[in-house]
Amino acid sequence: MTLAAQIRFAAEDALTHLFPEASFSDLPVTVNQTKPEFQGDYTIVLFPFVKLLRMRPDELGRQLGTYLVENTGLFASFEVVSGFLNLTVRDHYWFSFLLNHFNDPHFGEKAKHDRRIMVEYSSPNTNKPLHFGHLRNIFLGYAVSEVLKANGHQVVKANLVNDRGIHICKSMIAWQRYANGATPESTGEKGDHLVGDYYVRFNEAYKAEVAGLMEKGMDEATAEKEAPIMKEAQEMLRKWEANDPATRQLWEKMNGWVYEGFHKSYQRLGVDFDRWYYESNTYLLGKNIVEEGLAKSVLFRKDDGSVWIDLTEEGLDQKLLLRGDGTSVYITQDLGTARLKHSDYQLDQSIYVIADEQNYHMQVLKLILKKLGEPCADGIFHLSYGMVELPSGRMKSREGTVVDADDMMDEMIRLAKEQTEQAGKTEGFTEEELQRLYEMIGLGALKFYLLRVDPRKKMIFDPKESIDLHGFTATFIQYAHARICSILRKEQCPLSPDSTRFQSLTLQQPFAAGEKKLAVILEQYPTVLEAAATEYNPSALCNYAFQLAQQFNSFYDEHSIAHAENEEKKQLRLMLIIMTASILRHAMHLCGISLPEKM
Repeated sequence: MTLAAQIRFAAEDALTHLFPEASFSDLPVTVNQTKPEFQGDYTIVLFPFVKLLRMRPDELGRQLGTYLVENTGLFASFEVVSGFLNLTVRDHYWFSFLLNHFNDPHFGEKAKHDRRIMVEYSSPNTNKPLHFGHLRNIFLGYAVSEVLKANGHQVVKANLVNDRGIHICKSMIAWQRYANGATPESTGEKGDHLVGDYYVRFNEAYKAEVAGLMEKGMDEATAEKEAPIMKEAQEMLRKWEANDPATRQLWEKMNGWVYEGFHKSYQRLGVDFDRWYYESNTYLLGKNIVEEGLAKSVLFRKDDGSVWIDLTEEGLDQKLLLRGDGTSVYITQDLGTARLKHSDYQLDQSIYVIADEQNYHMQVLKLILKKLGEPCADGIFHLSYGMVELPSGRMKSREGTVVDADDMMDEMIRLAKEQTEQAGKTEGFTEEELQRLYEMIGLGALKFYLLRVDPRKKMIFDPKESIDLHGFTATFIQYAHARICSILRKEQCPLSPDSTRFQSLTLQQPFAAGEKKLAVILEQYPTVLEAAATEYNPSALCNYAFQLAQQFNSFYDEHSIAHAENEEKKQLRLMLIIMTASILRHAMHLCGISLPEKM
């Protein structure tokens, strides 16, 4: 149990004992960390109880503080300030806490339980490579999965590949028209990049054809429908759904190129998946669900043969589920995938990591499943995140203005190399070690910067700012960790020492201010980890790790380890920094970020 929880329970018991006639069931005790300008470690807010008990805040605080100091053994002193009870925790508590947890690599984790959650993230299209816009999705989905696992949930990481549809056919048509048989092997180009080039080529040709038709007097809307290359793509989609052998063969070949490219990128990004779903397998399930919906009269068919659902009573509109020619739309396959995922794993919750541009789509999906009586409907949760842009503005894949994920990784590693060399920090490393360090710094900076902002907020990514050694960055945290490792090497103390080395210690001297501040923030890690899971918000871990690194720096500026006042102080401070390094590694590992031991 965290200290904040212990204080909350102690205060509840104290209030019940002091005021047995009063009912406190509707008034939870609020416990906060004491503000730095006041004396104390934790603060109890008195105002809710002042009104109930009709007491002055200072009198209530005095009675409650006296009882807690005299009866719990947790507190050394208290102070009442304007309706707040500030409590100072006994040094013995912090000493015992360190002895019990300083070398626990799983500190903050919860016991495994049976709640089963699927997190679906990445979900790329096979008409283009992973691009920078995918990265926030990928890092967020991975980190949320790892945070939920650390909180005891059974987590399935899923990737739904958008491997069919008109956008896939666009790349295929352009390849047939313009590639002259080009392959990844013949061009030396990564497969997903090669296919993406032809998606851009399609849109260039399409724009040119539309412009040509308009010059002949056709209006824009008609020209967009009549452009020959678009008609070819639509015909290819019909052939694909009709299982035309030649169309399917080309589709399998080009998708194979893309998958090979995806897997290389995922491996480099350090993310993984437990289950892969493919829309080419789930869209037929969606069609079956549509037919069931028609039979139940939940859905209706229009004169052109298309199938719709009317959601106007729910404040929405009518939604297309199947085109008149029988081909599927996005939501058709989403219905099939939702049923399949629930059937495969009997999920308690299914989390979709999808940008906030799809808020309406996800609202409609959940509502349709509910109307159809699907058991998976209630467990659907849309983890909606804001889009990320570069300083140059928004990216558009069809216009070829996106930044590929591979290129962004290369750029971040280049910046890491440049920064390290400029700082003169390359001595003592082999070339292989330096390359690993550059990747650790560069990719860590990329992940941290995209995760450090609340997922619901839009953001702009600045590559140079993301790797600033003195900024709110992974680089700052990585350097703090490397600094701790350097101290431990000098003291000939391993990162995870045997606890018996410290068991003979006894508390002979009070904690210094810097020692206590570091111990306080270390003790709060389980609360932060739980909040990150409850709120699906890895930025809580990023903020915490940065604050912990800052507190370590302040502590080390104030307190020497090598020249501590005595051996007991040295050992106490070693425990503090060992635990600091351990928690930094744990928090950053959940975010997919590695911390170097030398930097």
